[in-house]
Amino acid sequence: MISTAGTIATNWPAVRYSPLLLGLLAFAALGTTVLFWLGTVAYRRRRSTPYLLVVLALSALVVRTIVGLGTVLGVVPMGVHHLVEHGLDVLIAVVLLAAVYQGGSVRRPRDEPDSP
Repeated sequence: MISTAGTIATNWPAVRYSPLLLGLLAFAALGTTVLFWLGTVAYRRRRSTPYLLVVLALSALVVRTIVGLGTVLGVVPMGVHHLVEHGLDVLIAVVLLAAVYQGGSVRRPRDEPDSP
């Protein structure tokens, strides 16, 4: 019995130039690029380390999508694709955790009453 993943891996050349896959990756590229620019604008306004780390994570998402497009178009070998994409997954997770850690806790001014 062959799993679906095994079938796709075996038939990768047939899937490589799939219009659906190319369309989804193009949509992902557009979406991640827009998010990256929105994050960059937010960072320019706040100029804080957590915002910079979020921009770094969003830029890794853009790179991830570009690597995916390169793989579908036959420019990036599948082995390199897996190495880069999974490495970027780890980078994104670490950077987002660092952003949360850097953000710290929310501090209320002393003159505000405690919420009920």
